[in-house]
Amino acid sequence: MATSKSGGSTSNGRESHSKRLGVKMFDGQIVHGGEIIVRQRGTRIHPGEGVGRGGDDTLFAYKPGFLKFHFGRKGRKYVSVFAERQ
Repeated sequence: MATSKSGGSTSNGRESHSKRLGVKMFDGQIVHGGEIIVRQRGTRIHPGEGVGRGGDDTLFAYKPGFLKFHFGRKGRKYVSVFAERQ
């Protein structure tokens, strides 16, 4: 008789799928309205001018233009969309 339970498949296989978070568009890139810029949990990066925030904290472009990552009030990181390169 075995003194301990054998490691079976019932104790395996419960790992969650990766959520594909992160920055999808980078500084200086051209974006169109509605394109996803950052997928994140919480507001690591805040929405600036021309950028909206979804219910799951996803940042997306409201209008077409060029992306600019910059620091703002209280040292927070922001992303904005401008009509011309900055």
